[in-house]
Amino acid sequence: MSRVAIKGSAYCLQHTPELGLHYGNTPHVERHSHGETDYLKKLPEHAQSFEEAKDYAPNMAYIGTLPLEDLENQAKPMYENRLSGADRYGKFGEIMPEDEFIGLMDICDVFDLVWLEKDFAASVKKKLSDHKFMTESMLARLEEGRDRAEIEADCDEKHGALPLYFDGKIVGCVRKGHEVDENLSAHVLLENIASKSSAVLSLLHLLQNTGMKAEEVDFVIECSEEGAGDMCQRAGGNFAKAIAEIVGCKNASGCDVRGFCAGPVNAMIAGASQVAAEARSNVVVLAGGAVPKLYMNSKDHVKKELPALEDCLGSFAVLITPCDGVSPEMRLDAIGKHTVGAGASPQAVTQALTWEPLQKVGLDLADVDKFGAELHIPEITLPAGAGDVPMANIKMIAALAVMKKSIEKANMMNFVKEKGLPGFAHTQGHIPAGAPFIGQAAEWIKDGKIKRAMIIGKGSLFLARLTNLADGASFLIETPASADSVAAVSKDDVKNILLEALSEISDSLTK
Repeated sequence: MSRVAIKGSAYCLQHTPELGLHYGNTPHVERHSHGETDYLKKLPEHAQSFEEAKDYAPNMAYIGTLPLEDLENQAKPMYENRLSGADRYGKFGEIMPEDEFIGLMDICDVFDLVWLEKDFAASVKKKLSDHKFMTESMLARLEEGRDRAEIEADCDEKHGALPLYFDGKIVGCVRKGHEVDENLSAHVLLENIASKSSAVLSLLHLLQNTGMKAEEVDFVIECSEEGAGDMCQRAGGNFAKAIAEIVGCKNASGCDVRGFCAGPVNAMIAGASQVAAEARSNVVVLAGGAVPKLYMNSKDHVKKELPALEDCLGSFAVLITPCDGVSPEMRLDAIGKHTVGAGASPQAVTQALTWEPLQKVGLDLADVDKFGAELHIPEITLPAGAGDVPMANIKMIAALAVMKKSIEKANMMNFVKEKGLPGFAHTQGHIPAGAPFIGQAAEWIKDGKIKRAMIIGKGSLFLARLTNLADGASFLIETPASADSVAAVSKDDVKNILLEALSEISDSLTK
């Protein structure tokens, strides 16, 4: 089996506070159940502007504007100590404003489901024309727009479209795709088109970051938490191929992988396995964001007079290729899995995903330089009572290291400090679950800062009401073997070595 490399990655945020206000699950359920409550009336007052979101240190770390190693040194609370004047573009991707993102949703719509108001469409087209990576073919897909009255008429109860807002005004709508099919309702289609569009943005950045042409992509694996289909196959897919189509990956096929928060890690393993088996050469693993997760914890933020920070969709894309001796390698002989019989306790899950795969290849917990698990931004989760999730994860790993005698108990907090990571990802479910650190880990390995990192994804399967089991998976990224080492195991060299050995045996037998 061939070895595989992580050739490049991209990470983007889409600042979408008004999508969150109207269609984030917490505000939506509140409005549906209780009407315009005090919480809903106050939420807009707690919303961040685009400039505030752009200058928020964890957001900057996610797209690569701020080095991750500098994040822990930022003054707390970080929402009161923003780094003003940040560039919207970073090493990995960008933070896109909401109006441009709504325009991108229209570009990614192929069934005339997204309608935009004329003046808004013209304004957005001008902005997207100046975007670094928008192609002429993509811009040609942006509609000229419709009269506001026509859009508002389609948003009545009879027609069932959902309005899109910017600056508090209706600037478009998403229409339903079927009269009775709930899977093609405007609400579901809005979520799916938003997820597709955010993944498209990350794929565009990935192509730029790696220098690869769109037509060179062989296969795309999409791993968000959305489900696309109709009443006969409600989550049949295929986000992956739909995303590839918009970007112009004409030689690619693709499929979707689902596993809640464990989805991205399982998708990485699936993509790497295809490359290792020499079935495909250039495999992209990507995911768009989740509209329902916007403002998920905002009730607590509003109650405690804090900024409502959950205002960004997250997306990412990673390119997996054959090993080249330069790019960091992804190991397939040390895959962690949370089996059915592993147990659900935090200790059991941690052991299955860290200790056990390391033991298979003769490594120890102390041999891993950094562990990337659930990388939620603590300033979002702490006010909601969920704690500092990244800190809780690394403390559990450190406790296991003590129990397995990998380290002394006295060194436990040093282990936590040296091998843990600060949280820098939005509470988008699948997005924080290890995936944000893939790109950062690869960069650190290239720069010689670390030699080995473990990426961990954990999923809540019980949310589907099919099982009470949780799920999880993990893999290692390491310093690559040298180009000479890669060449040394080529088929031609093996053949030459065998011929030389046979020749020597033949000579010895004739003497």
